Amino acid sequence: MSGKRRADGPATTQPEGGRRWLRRAVKVVVVAGVVGALVMVGGFVFLYQTTEIPDPNAEFQTETTYVYYDGGKDELGRFASQNRESIPLGEMPQELRDAVVAAENRSFWTDNGLDPKGILRAAFSNAQGNSMQGASTITQQYVKILYLNQERRLKRKIKEAFLALKIHRQRSKSQILEGYLNTIYFGRSAYGVQAAAKAYFNKNAKDLNLRESAVIASVLNNPSRFDPANGKENKQALKGRFQTVLKGMATMGTIEAEDADKAARKLPKFPEVAQQSAYGGQKGHMLTMVRKELLRLGFTEQEIEGGGLRVTTTFRPKAMEAARTGVAEQRPDGFGPANLHVGVASVEPGTGAVRGFFGGQDYLESQLNWAVEGGQAGSTLKAFAVAAALKDGFSLKHTFDGNSPYELPGGGRPVGNQGNRSYGSKVPLLKATQDSINTAFVDLTLAMDNGPQQVLDTMVDMGIPPEKKGDRKARPGYPAATPGLQPTAGVSLGSATVSPINLANAYATIANEGVYSEPYVIEKVVDRFGETKYNHKVKNDRVIDADVAADTSYALQQVVRSGSGRTAQGLGRPAAGKTGTATNGRGEVSSSWFVGYTPQMSTAVMYVRGVGNEQLQGWLPEYFGGSYPARTWTAVMQRLMEGLEVESFPPPANLKGEDKSGYDPYTPPPPPPPKPSKTKEPEKPKETKEPEKPKKTKTPEPPKTTAPPEPEPTCGEPFLPPCDDGGGGNGGGNQSPSPSPTEPRPTTTAS
Repeated sequence: MSGKRRADGPATTQPEGGRRWLRRAVKVVVVAGVVGALVMVGGFVFLYQTTEIPDPNAEFQTETTYVYYDGGKDELGRFASQNRESIPLGEMPQELRDAVVAAENRSFWTDNGLDPKGILRAAFSNAQGNSMQGASTITQQYVKILYLNQERRLKRKIKEAFLALKIHRQRSKSQILEGYLNTIYFGRSAYGVQAAAKAYFNKNAKDLNLRESAVIASVLNNPSRFDPANGKENKQALKGRFQTVLKGMATMGTIEAEDADKAARKLPKFPEVAQQSAYGGQKGHMLTMVRKELLRLGFTEQEIEGGGLRVTTTFRPKAMEAARTGVAEQRPDGFGPANLHVGVASVEPGTGAVRGFFGGQDYLESQLNWAVEGGQAGSTLKAFAVAAALKDGFSLKHTFDGNSPYELPGGGRPVGNQGNRSYGSKVPLLKATQDSINTAFVDLTLAMDNGPQQVLDTMVDMGIPPEKKGDRKARPGYPAATPGLQPTAGVSLGSATVSPINLANAYATIANEGVYSEPYVIEKVVDRFGETKYNHKVKNDRVIDADVAADTSYALQQVVRSGSGRTAQGLGRPAAGKTGTATNGRGEVSSSWFVGYTPQMSTAVMYVRGVGNEQLQGWLPEYFGGSYPARTWTAVMQRLMEGLEVESFPPPANLKGEDKSGYDPYTPPPPPPPKPSKTKEPEKPKETKEPEKPKKTKTPEPPKTTAPPEPEPTCGEPFLPPCDDGGGGNGGGNQSPSPSPTEPRPTTTAS
């Protein structure tokens, strides 16, 4: 029996133990699986709950700021960290939306925002060092661009998946698609479909047709490869992708197969791609001025670069082109913009609006804007001394010492006229202005109580900023300071550095009958939501009496009629202005100017060399203000005045002034009595004969064809001395010395 039991033992006990072991193993596996599943679910829930949607990447929340010419329609340029203009989904054509879904994620409207297979495929591919794989759903792409960086790591892929799930649960599909289409990059520096539509087809996204929509949807997959502007191979690659997108739309049922086949036959037409840099030519100078002005008005860099502002400026294409063309037309041959710098500025009297300017070299070659940098103003500042003297009780008839050299009281360097020419000791202020006589203006300045300060204050009142920015009497300007503007006896001779913009605006005060207008370049700023953030209000201030302005303007008209600025008669309508040259520390003529105006526009022209104070005399063929600057001014103003009415200036007020001892008004001598032998009796018949009539008009009077309707007093009239051959102090007159009266000036002249 014992043997039998031994034989039966293994048959009964061994299977029972195996089954118990198997059951225990299964239990362990099941428990481990359940625990693992619970851990995974718990981990998933934990990660989902702890994954927070971060703030969007700042650059993808920006919108391009657009800058417009005057009127707010023609685009001047733009500021942007990215070229983006967000639009609502409703402004995107349905065909465009369907094309993008067909191209990128056909299950977009039904999936949960994830493509698990795509995630695993990308993870394994990237881990093995193969070509980088990206996310496949629109939601994942949107999350990656808007919230994450572009690194290719498993950790980022996992975070991307959880963010995609959260975004999917928190936002509608339409919201996700709208955000995606306003964010994705399409090439040509365009972010979002609106910028892409303009970049590829020069139209708004809402105006895209089926073919154009399919192209936009195609290029976002690989903008460089599918840009037709990059060559024939790229265009062929685009056509293949384009046809695939259209076929996908038909497969999804968003368009008919027949329409897809018809559209796929050819690509749409592409307008020529503009190659000009956004900052090329004068645009860079304009945009730089606008940026600085926006900052001055309180806008931040962030608002300017990505706030989606709409900025309307004062600049007009016609005025900008007039300045550019006028300079090009008159620039002397062989003197390029790298060495000979020409600054031009045109300001509108009555508003202060800067309508046009020329800053010099192409902005991409030099960022110096000579319409703002300026140079020594020379005798153009004498206009303000005239106004100051008239305010102080002098008149255009009062006389001053025009002899050269002029010894300053208390010593100091004597003042001389151009060519050391003397004009006599009793030169009327009108004549001194007409011929730009330096010594007479120094004498005038010293004749006033605290004269240098009076002249300086008048300059500041009329629009020339003070020497230092922030002065209590400061006027806004471009720039807001005038280096070297100090109350000296020669303040009106122009050693201070003034910009063409500021000088044009100060002369506009005279053109506006003594009313100053604050200069400005920004008319209006509207934010991305259409709310007006800034709207310029014209700021006017009467700074000199209308009669003072009328007589000052009359004096400047004589500069054009018969003085140093006669070249400006070529404008062919009433004009007033002043020439100017200045010398550097070595006594070399280093700047040359003409500043003038009509009732409608004030324009300043400046010629300088090198760094702004290098010698013009002996380098330029002509260096006086009545030469190149006056010719350039005329060329610019002719274009600006096209189509405008011919307007006249107010007549002179003929201010009598006060009794100023030692500066008595000029009184013309009485005409000599007629001689008996000169009786006209025999001549009377001749005067009535037709053949003799031309003798009365034999001597032509050219200014009458181009000058204002008022009489043309060149000499021998109430404001002027007897006729002589006197030339200009620094302009287009006869520059050879000629004999002059030697009557001594009263010793109280310089007291």
